[in-house]
Amino acid sequence: MNQVDVIVIGAGAAGLMCAAQAGYRGRNVTVLDMGKKPGRKILISGGGRCNFTNENASPDNYLCGNPHFVKSCLSRYTQHDFIELVDRHGLAYHHKTLGQLFCDNSAQDIVDILLTECEWAGVNIALRNEVLSVTKTDAGYEVITEQDSYQCESLVVASGGLTMPKLGASPIGYKIAEQFGLTVLPTMAALVPFTLHQHDKDRFDGLSGISIPCLVTSEDGTQFKENILFTHRGLSGPAILQISSFWRAGQTVYINLLPELDLKQQLEQWRQSQGQKSLKNTLATILPKRFVEMLHDTKAIPDCNVNQLSHAQIDALHDYTHNWQIKPNGTEGYRTAEVTLGGVDTDELSSKTFEAKKSPGLYFIGEVTDVTGWLGGYNFQYAWSCGFAAGQYC
Repeated sequence: MNQVDVIVIGAGAAGLMCAAQAGYRGRNVTVLDMGKKPGRKILISGGGRCNFTNENASPDNYLCGNPHFVKSCLSRYTQHDFIELVDRHGLAYHHKTLGQLFCDNSAQDIVDILLTECEWAGVNIALRNEVLSVTKTDAGYEVITEQDSYQCESLVVASGGLTMPKLGASPIGYKIAEQFGLTVLPTMAALVPFTLHQHDKDRFDGLSGISIPCLVTSEDGTQFKENILFTHRGLSGPAILQISSFWRAGQTVYINLLPELDLKQQLEQWRQSQGQKSLKNTLATILPKRFVEMLHDTKAIPDCNVNQLSHAQIDALHDYTHNWQIKPNGTEGYRTAEVTLGGVDTDELSSKTFEAKKSPGLYFIGEVTDVTGWLGGYNFQYAWSCGFAAGQYC
């Protein structure tokens, strides 16, 4: 039986951050992970370059049953604190639109920083070590793994969600929470592409790879202004991934295909300046040609010259283009989702320490909790913030 102060289940972003912080406090920390290497989800994020935080991160960028829960940890360890950490390690990174920060070289650089911090803090990382059971003891918790058994005072569950099962996603965190009487809210895939009904798949056949800057709105009124991307299976792109967190089965998604333009005014101008041109060709100057051809072939737009359009047709075109409606068939699910929505109810946890109110010494951090960030580095920032917070107390 190995006796340690702190066991952290999960060698991901939140788990490694927490382990290092606890280690710096002089705690004897062991991180357990079933994988062959630490930080597997970090390594594939951001196309392998890891969008490790966002300069604009605030509580408004998160979905949580208790909207006030995230405020505490984000205020105590901000994006600027994490940027200061990577600067100290000499990380080369660059800024992208909307406040996103990416590694210049590889996501491995972020993992290396976390592992260096853990090494400096004296943290032991035990890989290929799947947790089989957890029990409460008089002194804390007993954790049995495939390889060993451990006794600890504090147990931190940073096991992640259900996304990307190929990377070893597991429901172990939710099971531990339920075992100790904590409420686990229903989970679903989020930041995930949409699949389409067959009639729409047939309609959009041949559009794969086309990207359009749009304003996308969900039925609850949430809006994101970024690109949508047609794929072989349906719709993706940043705007679609973002809105997927707010979409529920059976709902419609509203897409403004020309958010920077008033099509009615544009058509009136064209009637004056180039009325003899076909509607299809003129629309292809402001929308992708293949997309316009699809609209033409499916009779979504009239087959006529611009000056032949009636006022009723102009009104209809304006409404169609600025309020294009799609009802997804579903999503691609956990296989391609970036995060899991739902999880351990934050009302069960201290917003200051992330300790379970019902079970002293038991902590839940990261994706296993009911906190989901927007696309663009927000989920990593939550991982750093909650890992830091729990690491001060576990």
